[in-house]
Amino acid sequence: MKILHVYKDYYPPVKGGIECHLNLLLNGLKGKGVDVQVLVANTSHRSQVEKHNGITVSKAPQLGRFYSAPLTPTFYCHLNRLGQAADIIHFHHPNPTAEFSYFFSNLKKKLVVTYHSDIIRQDKLGKLYSPFRKRFLEAADRIIATSPDYIQTSKVLNAFKDKCTVIPLGIDVKRFSANSDGPRIEKIKNENGNIPLILFVGRFRHYKGLHYLIPAMEKVKARLLLIGVGPEEQRLRSLVATHHLDDKIHFLGELTDEAVNAYYKACDVFVLPSHLRSEAFGMVQVEAMCCGKPVICAELGTGTSFVNINQQTGITIQPDNVTALSDAINYLVNNPEMRVRLGSCGCTRVKEMFSAEKMVRKTLELYKDVLKLNDH
Repeated sequence: MKILHVYKDYYPPVKGGIECHLNLLLNGLKGKGVDVQVLVANTSHRSQVEKHNGITVSKAPQLGRFYSAPLTPTFYCHLNRLGQAADIIHFHHPNPTAEFSYFFSNLKKKLVVTYHSDIIRQDKLGKLYSPFRKRFLEAADRIIATSPDYIQTSKVLNAFKDKCTVIPLGIDVKRFSANSDGPRIEKIKNENGNIPLILFVGRFRHYKGLHYLIPAMEKVKARLLLIGVGPEEQRLRSLVATHHLDDKIHFLGELTDEAVNAYYKACDVFVLPSHLRSEAFGMVQVEAMCCGKPVICAELGTGTSFVNINQQTGITIQPDNVTALSDAINYLVNNPEMRVRLGSCGCTRVKEMFSAEKMVRKTLELYKDVLKLNDH
């Protein structure tokens, strides 16, 4: 079985949520004997082919980006060439460049699409792109949704619910379950004066809702640790200074995977304050839950509250609400027994629902079903 995956970027070097998901999925499929490769846009004006852990990564030349979509005029040529040898082409949406390219190619292959997210902020681009997206999804043999919630609340996806299959994103459970971080965890706690620790991990983007989390900390007796970087960083630092929260809120920058794991285990509460549907799933919630931590997130009608079940694995609140956020944090900070109970349930849920092994197995089953379908 030969599968060509298509997206904008791949990890390494781009360490985004979908890029890391692709890496984990492709390596898992490769371990099952599937011949996988991936086509993405390059960061330069030239074509390039690389090998990562035995997986071929083909990169089409890129002139730049427009509303985060790669400008790669020859992408369809690369897609046509690589797609000819594939049994299935698996696109990861949204990716307008690749999806336009599909219609310029002469490919008549089985088509699978993972629908990661609606287009939210680029509203003008979304309206222009809408007819092409509809055509593209109509052409798909199967559409993978990462949660049942997203099928119900996405106007785009709901129109194709009959061809949707839910396959939640997964993580390498062993990586987060290892108990080898004892000294590092102790060091983190000591450095922070052994006070309750609230943790956020992710890119500093507008939709992450950090501009709600920062003022929420005014009424919380704990320290907030922010791991990540991004375009909103200076604005967020200014917000911390405005609220005189420099001692309560620390920016840690971008850390290694090993260091992030230790902070997951050292924290008392994990918070994902995202307030827009751009947060389609929230993989960092899964990682924190795997480390036995209770999670606070907002009800967005996406996968966030599918991952984190209110009063079972954490607390879900209404978005854009500073008071609700501070109340939820204070409740968990002041109730250690509840933290332990929610964290334990969360860890169990991850092992049952969100393991990479299960994600790979269900994806492989879907591929086999697609290959049994009549040709286009």
